[in-house]
Amino acid sequence: MTGQRSDARRNYQRILAVAKAEVAAHGAEASQEQIARTAGVGSATVRRHFPTRRALLEAVFQERIEGLCERAHRLSATEDGRTALLEWLHALVLYAVSARGFANTLSYEPPAEEPSPHSCGNKIAAAGTPLLQRAIRDKAVAPHVTFHDLLTLAVGIALATEHHKDPETQADRLFRLAVEGLSPEHGIAGVSGNSESSVLVTESLPNERL
Repeated sequence: MTGQRSDARRNYQRILAVAKAEVAAHGAEASQEQIARTAGVGSATVRRHFPTRRALLEAVFQERIEGLCERAHRLSATEDGRTALLEWLHALVLYAVSARGFANTLSYEPPAEEPSPHSCGNKIAAAGTPLLQRAIRDKAVAPHVTFHDLLTLAVGIALATEHHKDPETQADRLFRLAVEGLSPEHGIAGVSGNSESSVLVTESLPNERL
């Protein structure tokens, strides 16, 4: 029994490693059959570990999802709620642009009455919603803005720029336009291009709204 469990763990890790490479190369439509062949297992073994394509994609992006959630937690201590929200949203946009298949994975998850607690979209919503709620309480964001609105914006920018010759630059430009269009009084003084250390500096007035 112990040997079977060890074999199952090794198969899982091998399939996941291959899946990460295939998704990086081919995006959300990466072939599960090709993943099985490259990993040296049968298609049934892949489906036993990952019953659906979404389950496979969520496993591929799990570490980055956890990183985004941790970043949201750290930013909750930032004094300015609007800056915290926009810095995190900017990081989400840049990651969705850089990681093929991630935006597609999120776009598969429209709001549902009973979303899976383990889904990418649900984990991101649980992490980012407190930042949005704080910005709304600070009257820096209009009260009708929902987290799904922001997630749709991030996914839309990523999908719209994925075939651009310089997708990160174009996505950054569209993000700036979206923020400036929603909040023209504020403007954006500067945004770092590094998704792990970006700091969005705003020319903001207290208690203004997005």
